[in-house]
Amino acid sequence: MTIGLFVNPAAGRGMGRRNHAAITAELTRLGVEFIDYTASSRELAISKAQTSLARGEVSALLVAGGDGMVNVGANLAMDAGIPLGIIPSGTGNDIARALNLPIDNVVWATQVAADHLEIPRTVDIGKANSSDGDFYFLGSLAAGFDALVNARANSFKRIKGPIKYRIALYRELAKFKKLSYKLTVDGEIHLLDAMLCTIANVPSYGGGMLITPEAEIDDGELDLFIVHKISRPELIRVFPHVYTGTHVEHPAIEIVRVKSVVLEAKAPVFADGEASGQAPVSISVVPGGLRVLAPSQSRL
Repeated sequence: MTIGLFVNPAAGRGMGRRNHAAITAELTRLGVEFIDYTASSRELAISKAQTSLARGEVSALLVAGGDGMVNVGANLAMDAGIPLGIIPSGTGNDIARALNLPIDNVVWATQVAADHLEIPRTVDIGKANSSDGDFYFLGSLAAGFDALVNARANSFKRIKGPIKYRIALYRELAKFKKLSYKLTVDGEIHLLDAMLCTIANVPSYGGGMLITPEAEIDDGELDLFIVHKISRPELIRVFPHVYTGTHVEHPAIEIVRVKSVVLEAKAPVFADGEASGQAPVSISVVPGGLRVLAPSQSRL
């Protein structure tokens, strides 16, 4: 079996570049044949991967980076119909945490991926359509205040790591006003004013913000997370609780299990931290739609 390898050299404050040699060395030690798509830019690497996948040259795809890199890998893997392996080396790694993958050891994570080439785990994936067309997301899709924060955080050149989201939040909050949403939730229409609406497939985003603490990546559903209209001071007061999950006790917070949502608002769309067009956006869950090179989750 030959796999494709895609390391994001810019991930995790340069961690991806430093870990590239360790990952390739471990794959070689394990006797795993691979084609390395890693290039000087992510765009060039994507082009190389797309060409190779179209030719059917690999049986699985292994990506190293953060949630944004996982998003790229998930879309490539879905289009090719092959399993996806993840080596966490970003600053957030929320999707990897949901899959119980090693976060701080790329050699161990490489071993886990190799160990599951023949026994991949099946998980749900979200499918969406925005102004950018059709795409998939594995972690979360944001369209509201958090999307604006994500856009500002991505614009920072010198500020790295999860702290950039906190800084971006306070800067964005100074000018933010509530948004008017039209939501079609499993066929039922709702009109509301809210700060944000996010669709989650995993418990956290933004490097550990537990927006939907009970979300599961293989339950056949997505979690719709809504922060209804509240004042700016109240949002600032509630925000720190997102790191412990206790924000769900606030009356402005609503979480609903859904299979499909159409979200209409004047807002940008971000999927797994990646800019993904503008709303309106249609979202649905694809139960068991993606195979991942990760251990199975046992439930009591």
